[in-house]
Amino acid sequence: MRSYKLIGLTGRSGSGKSVVRGVFEEEGYKVIDADLLARRALESPVVLIGLKAYFGSDIINGNTLDRKSLAEKAFRDKENTAKLNSVMHPEIVRLFLGDLKDLIISGESKILFDAPQLFEAGMEVLCDLTVAVIADDELRLRRITERDNISRAEAESRLSVQLDDSFFKNECDYYLENNNSEQELKSKTRELISRI
Repeated sequence: MRSYKLIGLTGRSGSGKSVVRGVFEEEGYKVIDADLLARRALESPVVLIGLKAYFGSDIINGNTLDRKSLAEKAFRDKENTAKLNSVMHPEIVRLFLGDLKDLIISGESKILFDAPQLFEAGMEVLCDLTVAVIADDELRLRRITERDNISRAEAESRLSVQLDDSFFKNECDYYLENNNSEQELKSKTRELISRI
């Protein structure tokens, strides 16, 4: 039996994953953050070359990646998002495995992988359990536009390339609905942690 439990946390943008993650952290879980891994992946010359090949050299300003330009192109449709993922995911997996190894060596037994694209990257197979946070579309759109200071159209475009809630309900071991208060979501999360 392995010495640690790895839980994959996923869900669509604006669902409330950060609140759930915070409760897991309060309960002693160490977090590996896929968004931070993605930022680190963007420092890899191999990744930058791949992105440039798919999306054009105008996504690079001097030596700096123009994230807004990349996002506009990559999230335009599912085909472009798939191209982005094909470049990013192998490097993210490599970085994840390194971080996981470090946590295991340091004796951590409770690890949460906060990964919006857990299934797209095929990383659910590494997890002992998967948990999704789901929420109504209108709520998510409002949260995304306020949080990221983007238009409703941009938020809708972003959501259109993500897996839908029915996928998470079918594929995850557990899911938490977040259509009411933050307090309720925290309470549901604590209850879930006590069960797992």
